Amino acid sequence: MTFNLADTAYRTDSPEAKETMYADLRSQLTGLLHGETDWIANTANFSSLVFNTMPHLNWAGFYFLPTPDELVLGPFQGKPACIRIKRGRGVCGSTVEKGESIVVPDVHAFPGHIACDVNSRSELVVPVFVAGAVAGVFDLDSPLPNRFDDVDARGIESLVKILEATRG
Repeated sequence: MTFNLADTAYRTDSPEAKETMYADLRSQLTGLLHGETDWIANTANFSSLVFNTMPHLNWAGFYFLPTPDELVLGPFQGKPACIRIKRGRGVCGSTVEKGESIVVPDVHAFPGHIACDVNSRSELVVPVFVAGAVAGVFDLDSPLPNRFDDVDARGIESLVKILEATRG
C-alpha cells in the first residue's frame, strides 16, 4: 500500500473549513493505519500525519501512562519535549485526571502549565483510551493564541477513536 499526504493547504478560519480538514484526516488516517496493529508505529504515523497536515502547529505527539502516576513521552513531531509529566500536572496531566479533552486558548493563563517549548501559546490535549481506561494523551501545541476550539477537540477525538480501534 502506498500513502501520500494531501497537498491541500487547509484553512482553520471557520468551523466548516475545520470539519472538511478533519473529514480528510479521518480518511487519510484510516488508510494509513489499515491492517497495522503495532502501537508505536501507529502512534508515530498518527503524529506525523497530524503535524504535517494541520496548519499552525509547533508540536504534535503522545504521552503514555505506563504507571498510574506519570506520563512518559511517546512518538511526536516537533522540538524535543519534556520526557515525564506527573499525573495532574500541566495540561497533559490534568487531561489524564479529568479523562476528557482540554482546550487551552492561552497557555500562560493555565495554572501550572509546563512550558516545554516557549513558543507555544495554545494547546489541545485529548485522552487516549485502551480497554476503557486512559492510557495516555495526544497533545497539540500552537504558536498562535486561540488556535484550538471545540471543533478541533471533536475532530482530534474522532481521529483518536480510529487509533484506539487498532489497539483492540
